[in-house]
Amino acid sequence: MFVCEQRKVRARGYGAAIVMGGIAGLHVAWGGGSTFPFRDAATLADTVVGQVSVPNRLACNTVAGALVAAAALAADVPLGPRRLRQFGRIGVATVLAGRGALGLFGATEKVSPGSNSPRFRRMDRRFYTPLCFSLAAATATATGWD
Repeated sequence: MFVCEQRKVRARGYGAAIVMGGIAGLHVAWGGGSTFPFRDAATLADTVVGQVSVPNRLACNTVAGALVAAAALAADVPLGPRRLRQFGRIGVATVLAGRGALGLFGATEKVSPGSNSPRFRRMDRRFYTPLCFSLAAATATATGWD
């Protein structure tokens, strides 16, 4: 692989990692009681979860932990054998693409029961689904197998 191509591969991985890290930070804040960037907990819950109440701290921190691990894989942080990290990135990309597909077909509720408010569905189709597909593509191509 040429040096220029290697830089592009790394940039995709770093970009995905930065976005996932930011989303992880939001989940930690929400688990701590913040409603940023929403005015109240009800609006946050309706927009992000599609339910009446925000998930508890454990649920928010679990999602944040998964996102941090996914970000580390996307950025190719050397925390294990290279081959294992490559398979991990493919796993992350597969999960994100699957989540995107569920959103595309209006079936997010299959993995997140109760995620069916009209506001959530609108946000899911407009923002969350394209974001999942974009992160999936960036993470998958960060393997250098594209």
